[in-house]
Amino acid sequence: MGEKTRTHPGAAGRATSADQPTSLRNVVLVGHSGAGKTTLVEALALATGAVNRAGRVEDGGCLSDYDEIEHRQQRSVQLSLVPVDWGGIKINVLDTPGYADFVGELRAGLRAADAALFVVSAADGVDGATRMVWDECAAVRMPRALVVTHLEAARADFGQMTRLCGTALGGDNPDAVLPLYLPLYGEAGADGHAPVHGLIGLLTQRVFDYSSGERVERAPEPGELPLIEEARNRLIEGVIAESEDESLMDRYLAGEDIDVKTLIGDLETAVARGTFHPVLAAAPAAEGARQGLGTVEILDLIARGFPTPAEREAPAVTTPDGKPRPALTCDPAGPLAAEVVKTSSDPYVGRLSLVRVFSGTLRPDETVHVSGHGLQDRGHEDHDVDERIGALSAPFGKVQRSLGKAIAGDLACVAKLTRAETGDTLSDRDAPLLMEPWTMPDPLLPVAIQAHSKADEDKLSQGLSRLVAEDPTMRLEHNQGTHQVVLWCLGEAHVDVALERLRSRYGVQVDTVPYKVSLRETFGGRAAGRGRHVKQSGGHGQYAICEIEVAPLPGGSGIEFVDKVVGGAVPRQFIPSVEKGVRAQASRGVAAGYPLVDVRITLLDGKAHSVDSSDAAFQTAGALALREAAGDARIHLLEPVAEVTVLVPDDFVGAVMSDLSGRRGRVVGTEQAGHGRTLVRAEVPEIEISRYAVDLRSLSHGTGRFHRSYARHEPMPPQLAAKLREQEENGS
Repeated sequence: MGEKTRTHPGAAGRATSADQPTSLRNVVLVGHSGAGKTTLVEALALATGAVNRAGRVEDGGCLSDYDEIEHRQQRSVQLSLVPVDWGGIKINVLDTPGYADFVGELRAGLRAADAALFVVSAADGVDGATRMVWDECAAVRMPRALVVTHLEAARADFGQMTRLCGTALGGDNPDAVLPLYLPLYGEAGADGHAPVHGLIGLLTQRVFDYSSGERVERAPEPGELPLIEEARNRLIEGVIAESEDESLMDRYLAGEDIDVKTLIGDLETAVARGTFHPVLAAAPAAEGARQGLGTVEILDLIARGFPTPAEREAPAVTTPDGKPRPALTCDPAGPLAAEVVKTSSDPYVGRLSLVRVFSGTLRPDETVHVSGHGLQDRGHEDHDVDERIGALSAPFGKVQRSLGKAIAGDLACVAKLTRAETGDTLSDRDAPLLMEPWTMPDPLLPVAIQAHSKADEDKLSQGLSRLVAEDPTMRLEHNQGTHQVVLWCLGEAHVDVALERLRSRYGVQVDTVPYKVSLRETFGGRAAGRGRHVKQSGGHGQYAICEIEVAPLPGGSGIEFVDKVVGGAVPRQFIPSVEKGVRAQASRGVAAGYPLVDVRITLLDGKAHSVDSSDAAFQTAGALALREAAGDARIHLLEPVAEVTVLVPDDFVGAVMSDLSGRRGRVVGTEQAGHGRTLVRAEVPEIEISRYAVDLRSLSHGTGRFHRSYARHEPMPPQLAAKLREQEENGS
């Protein structure tokens, strides 16, 4: 695992299809924004010979910053795949965005991978969001290792950083998170900071010196071994504690010198099982060098310590109609079962689907069955269709390298799948399957949009449908109450990227407008109204008179219409006309233009004409009667109230409860939700939480999550209702 003597494999750099799942490794890089994940991917690609020092591949493309939006925003906003070859092992490296707004891309990477490499900056430490992802991986026993970057930063301390990782991520067993190597420092410069120029293996006690620009293995100098004695003993004890040989600890405590091969074998087994998490170090390559510090050690860890796809359990499958099917095995000869983990659009080749094959073999030009994912609430329809596979390729920056097939355990891009979307299952058309979906975060930040021009309006619908097809963390809503088109996103950066993609990819310019919540109106007390619609203009006239009484009802009652006409004052055939008229007026509102709800409208009396009365006349009279009743009544404005649950670390509970109270919220309870976390339940007016996704992230330092659901409508405080009416009258 990098501690055995080995030379650089001399990989050709061109990633090829694997022949067996045992020659595959799928690893996802996880870490906060700025931790150095993309830089590490480039360093690994350089070490394997996949790119040259300029970061360019043989085909002329550039590995990083090839997406216009990423280049402009100077941060990763999407999942990217970089396949490299290391000693005959194909490693699919999945680079994920570190910014919280793009957690959907991270979850797609976790779904596609079999192990996770957490990248932690020595300058910044372990943030709350990283801890949360670590816990998610722990829940499914995904193997994990850590890489500490930015060792060149001022005040960076590798020893302190590894202890922090053990405390923050090791839980009850900090000795399950320990370093495999210690950095060797050179002489301190004028700024007092000593550069890292090598690593010393704690098990083999060999030094890997990078000071020359190449990795050189040598024996330790006399003064170097004492530096590692304490860390080495702790590592050996940590490895032995995870060993399947229960006698090993007794032998070690009795003073026996345990064979290094045995220790490395137990270490690799514990890493693959997900019970031990080694910490490594990485630093950029020196000018002109091919290998950055720690890259060979990381590649060896991935190739020898991380599990093959065959060692990881595949997602559960059913038939499209929900009948259970046998568990999948990672067998290239088995039934086809693959999943679309990412959908993107390329201006030259069209739609590209990144697919993880869990069983069977995917080949170009064959017809497969596409089974839907059940995200109709986010604007994604269910699918149950056959579709022809286009060309298969392996992405590398802008370049797409042709593949002849993709076997079980591998990842590949499929061109021109017009119906399949992220989360869909591809399977044999004669035996269709549907995979259990992975958890997607709820988009809770609304942004209302409208077309910038008439030309944009014509293209808006198609552009939005293509946009949400790419991103299952986005929800498209056509709000019938406010008549707004609303994109629900994960945060402000997510909004910026979505609108930029609409403009640059789909040629649709949109403007954002203030988001409106669905308000309602109701009567505050009883009222009566008379509707008189009488017109004589020669020939056939119009005649209808009706008298109504309006009474408030409990919340959620809707509109009730009662007929109490006696003596045929309103002919029976026109009573439905009156009801139709008052309901139509109720839907338009009677005061501020919001739908009227929770009232009983009673038709008491009226008059008709044998010739001039008609359906239309009584509809109009009913509407006039309701408007007159509203003119003499106290009308309440109702606002929607949401049930909100907020999950935060215990340290932030007080701040969250105080913040919710400041939003006119009512905290209805709290409960413990696992180690060090609390679930806060509250009821909050929706108008107060339209930006809560952003505010909670700031309040909880990125560690809080919340869920909202509609509870009911309640009367808005009179002063706020008056202020809202004034704003709408002024057009603001």
